[in-house]
Amino acid sequence: MVIAFASLRFIGAAEVGLVNKRLGQRLRGDQAIAFEGEAGYQARLLMPGLRFKLWPVFSVTKHPWVQVSPGEIGVVISQLGAPLPIGAKSAEYKEVFANFTDLDVFLREGGQKGIQRPVLPPGSLLPLHPLAFLVLTASRVYGVPISRGARKAASALEGFGIGPAQLQVTFVAPQADQDVVAVVTTLEGYAPDGGDIASRLGGFQDIAALEAREAPDAEKMEAILSSKNGLHNNYQDYQAFLENGGRIGLQHDPLLYGSYLLNPFLVRVELVPMLVVRQGEVAVVKAYVGLPTVDTSGEEFKFGSIVRPGHRGIWNEPLRTGKYAINPRLYAAEIVPTSILTLNWANETSTAHNLDAALSPIDGKSREGFVFGIDLQVQIHVPDSNAPKVISMVGTMQNLVNEVLQSAVGNYFRNALQQLPAVQFIETRDIVQERAQQYITGYLSKYDVETRGVYVQDVIFPPELVAVLTEREIANQERVTFEEQQRAQAVRVDLERVRGTADMQKELAKATVNVDIQKAGAAARSAQAEGEATFVRLTGQAEADRRRAIGLAQAKAIEALGLAKAAGYEAQVSALGQSATAAVAVAGAVADGHVKIVPDVLVGSADATGAFTGLAATMTGALRTWGSGPGRPTASGGPDASDVSNDSDASDAVGPEVEPVVPA
Repeated sequence: MVIAFASLRFIGAAEVGLVNKRLGQRLRGDQAIAFEGEAGYQARLLMPGLRFKLWPVFSVTKHPWVQVSPGEIGVVISQLGAPLPIGAKSAEYKEVFANFTDLDVFLREGGQKGIQRPVLPPGSLLPLHPLAFLVLTASRVYGVPISRGARKAASALEGFGIGPAQLQVTFVAPQADQDVVAVVTTLEGYAPDGGDIASRLGGFQDIAALEAREAPDAEKMEAILSSKNGLHNNYQDYQAFLENGGRIGLQHDPLLYGSYLLNPFLVRVELVPMLVVRQGEVAVVKAYVGLPTVDTSGEEFKFGSIVRPGHRGIWNEPLRTGKYAINPRLYAAEIVPTSILTLNWANETSTAHNLDAALSPIDGKSREGFVFGIDLQVQIHVPDSNAPKVISMVGTMQNLVNEVLQSAVGNYFRNALQQLPAVQFIETRDIVQERAQQYITGYLSKYDVETRGVYVQDVIFPPELVAVLTEREIANQERVTFEEQQRAQAVRVDLERVRGTADMQKELAKATVNVDIQKAGAAARSAQAEGEATFVRLTGQAEADRRRAIGLAQAKAIEALGLAKAAGYEAQVSALGQSATAAVAVAGAVADGHVKIVPDVLVGSADATGAFTGLAATMTGALRTWGSGPGRPTASGGPDASDVSNDSDASDAVGPEVEPVVPA
């Protein structure tokens, strides 16, 4: 009855009973567990419940089921099985092993001793053989170590070379101030080929295939940045990782955000910043892995190798705006601002970047020895297509500022200031600024960098020069003040003139109206006079034309009469002679009354004989002489009937009418 009672064992709900047989055949070789009834620990476990094992042949020890708490993982270490191959650090895993609960299947299918590659996920509750398997969790160690050393270390994880933190689920999540990725280092596998510093599944044969078909660079960059972690479930299936060619060491493909069940004996991770390229920036990639370097920059470029994506060297295409899960241990990315970059040579730095943190105001001396402090601002621009060459020449943007710009800009202003007098520098500051921009533009063009502006923000004058300039400025201001006062007085004079004009505006308006009236009257009179003159001129012209016509007619008549008289005279001359004809003409003129031959007072004289002399006597004698000619009156005083007619026009026949000239 005592034996029967002692043979009963109650196994709890979360326990297993490990049976130890005290009597039986000895185990063979290094076999630690009996499968065929040998003496020793038995392979078959007692499950929960009331169990019977004959005492004292069998002894039973109770062990808890393996329980993995949330947020933890369980690393399985097999104490049974085939030995590991030389150089192996973990046991090969097969799908038939499942979760290691069937010890017979594990050993029959070739299970190996040592660390098992898969881990137990959180929440696992498994009745594992406590002698066949040790399970390490963050909270405790399950199983019975066989060796003494293992038994001593079973209570402390440090004996296995890991700590509780490494037995937690691996979380990759954004940090408070930055995005991150997990760089993976594997601890088992063959060495990388060709001296590579990192392992990429399949190497770079896919990139070589893309180049063979002349794929664009963007497609090759996409292939490099894409991850192959899906082939091994993000290193959680380490067996698949090795079967797909995974190698030991640094891995090409990092882990993105998520939670991962990684075996700490095989995989280590490190959180590093994710490559973030913001708007207005590009990232120039320096690749330390890939196909051999093939320079594409040409013979004229002497500052390093510019290669196509997938080769070792500086890629000819930068990465543009975006976030990239790229391993910074393999690809160094230099951020290059492609927006206009403002650099301040001043005590304050830019808020957008800290590239000018080491820059300070420029100190220089004028020709006279005055020391100036110059606050300067330079704006530069790096085109995104030129960014790889710029980085190849200077290394980093910080080097461009500190090594290239600082020396060029500082030396130029020091030289320019030293060549000018202090006052001239101050007065021609804009000219100095313009020449500085021309110089810096030409200098930076050698580095494929554009200059967008050079501005002298402030000039710190020496105190003694400030005093001189202050006095000069005061004098200038006083001169300006006097000139303004003079102009004010002139304006005042003009104001008084205008005011007086305004006061006399009524009289001025009346005078102006009177002037206008007088002008209008004068214009009217002028118009009237001009009309009268025109009338007189036209009337006189008409009268002159009439008189001219009458005169022409009279002239014609007189001409005809004269011609007739001339003909008569010629006939008289032929008949009487010239003297007689003249006497007849005089007589006719006297008869017509045109000639006054007897003056109102007659003065005369007589000669010795008592005869009168003078004009009357002369004419009387002439008439006597004419009367004695042929055809003239006879002695009795009567005319010859044959010569003289009694016609009333006989006087016209004598000859033309001649007006004698009578002396006054």
